[in-house]
Amino acid sequence: QVQLVESGGGLVQAGGSLRLSCAASGNIFSINAMGWYRQAPGKQRELVASITSGGYISYSDSVKGRFTISRDNAKNTVYLQLNSLKPEDTAVYYCNVLSRGNIHWGQGTQVTVSS
Repeated sequence: QVQLVESGGGLVQAGGSLRLSCAASGNIFSINAMGWYRQAPGKQRELVASITSGGYISYSDSVKGRFTISRDNAKNTVYLQLNSLKPEDTAVYYCNVLSRGNIHWGQGTQVTVSS
């Protein structure tokens, strides 16, 4: 009932930047939180950043100072600005939305940082 459309992934060199976006649509009445997770090959999926409806933001220690999460409430869209990218940032990045107690996931977008 809730669909997430992600965009912005791609291939960049170390030190480069990308901007990811995720728009939520469908039977949306309220969104409690939006965020981004990532999963590298052979690794567990991990939380990268999240933002609540009240504006509280949290980041993984590995991306603090390099990534920035933001939200456009009117568009039900969350963004992730990835700066100073490192090869270890290479992963599939998944959008996540918490709405009415249910968690929804996007299909993921590939971010590859060359080394």
